[in-house]
Amino acid sequence: MNEEPKLLKEPREGVPEVIDTLEAYKDYCSLLAAGSGPLAADAERASGFRYSHEDWLIQFKRKGAGIGLLDPIELTKLGADWNEFNKAVGDVPWIIHDSMQDLPGFFNIGLRPLALFDTEIAAKLLGRKRFGLSSVTEYYLGLTLAKEHSAADWSYRPLPRDWRNYAALDVELLIELEEVMRVELKKQGKLSWAEEEFKHLLSKGAQKKAPHPRPWLKISHISVLMHDRVGLVIAKALWQKRDALAREYDIAPTLLLSDAAIIEAGKRKPSNARAFRAIRSLNERVRMHTGSEQDKMFERYAPIQRKVKPSIWKNVIENAILRAKSGETAMDDVHPVLPNGAIQLNSRESRKTNVLKSTDTDESQGSNDCQDCHDLSDSQYLQDMQDSQSAPRSMKYWREHHPKRY
Repeated sequence: MNEEPKLLKEPREGVPEVIDTLEAYKDYCSLLAAGSGPLAADAERASGFRYSHEDWLIQFKRKGAGIGLLDPIELTKLGADWNEFNKAVGDVPWIIHDSMQDLPGFFNIGLRPLALFDTEIAAKLLGRKRFGLSSVTEYYLGLTLAKEHSAADWSYRPLPRDWRNYAALDVELLIELEEVMRVELKKQGKLSWAEEEFKHLLSKGAQKKAPHPRPWLKISHISVLMHDRVGLVIAKALWQKRDALAREYDIAPTLLLSDAAIIEAGKRKPSNARAFRAIRSLNERVRMHTGSEQDKMFERYAPIQRKVKPSIWKNVIENAILRAKSGETAMDDVHPVLPNGAIQLNSRESRKTNVLKSTDTDESQGSNDCQDCHDLSDSQYLQDMQDSQSAPRSMKYWREHHPKRY
């Protein structure tokens, strides 16, 4: 742990090809079934480039099976039976770093992990200040990983060799890392906490995320328009048009129109052609100048960007201004949205109701503090309560089961 870390440039068994045929998929499932121990897993998306948030590459490693890079989009099109994969790995733990990034995608295509070990959560429980994968492998294994392609467009085909190398390295060390971290968690008396947290995350990852009631309010810096009725109508209209076009062309919305351009339009409210032309961000194609390979990746989407003419935004803004002048507001209701997506009521009657509900909740909180523990024995219940008093406050499991502590 104290020696100079070594850079692991490639997987020890070489850089694998992408598995994108049913024959290769079935062969890898057979290797997994014959393998042993837990399964290392990771996934890559193209969220900075595509509208959809689906996985474009999923990576696995198991002792005896080696590393597999699977193309889930192509395999699903070909009719791959993901239950064949599930049967091959059985109920072994899936080792994932920052599992909430990957679990929803796995469940979405039909993969069903039955047990979990999250190396990021383990690092936090063990008191690490830096818990990125490369930092954790550096501390516990003395090996560090290159991260050149973390923001790549993983929907691009064929995947270059160095991208495949990067993806394979993401799972290369997870099995060794889990072994070391499990021992450390046990030494520090935190293994049971970790296991509870892993169960909680696994359950959360399997749940469908409810859509935000007003997703356009996620526009960056939208708060600057909160007291501008016309500006909000413009911003909402531009967001809705941008979202519809992005969905149609499967391109990231911000590659069609930036959030900054939406805010500027809301502030300046261009009501004629001259005023519209004065806002450059509404008239120019979104470009990225990062000085890296990302620039070339973004350019692949230029043909789609050119299909969306500035006149589209001009018409949206003009119509929004007319609707705002006729009395339309951006919000059909005026109730603010809480962080969890719920609507906060503002009327005097609703505030009274909410106060009463809050009082009732406080009075009954003691009985609900561990509502999932009713079927436990007295000794198990007491142990659960004792654990909750000493468990780290960052643990989501304990926050939900013992809310009064937080």
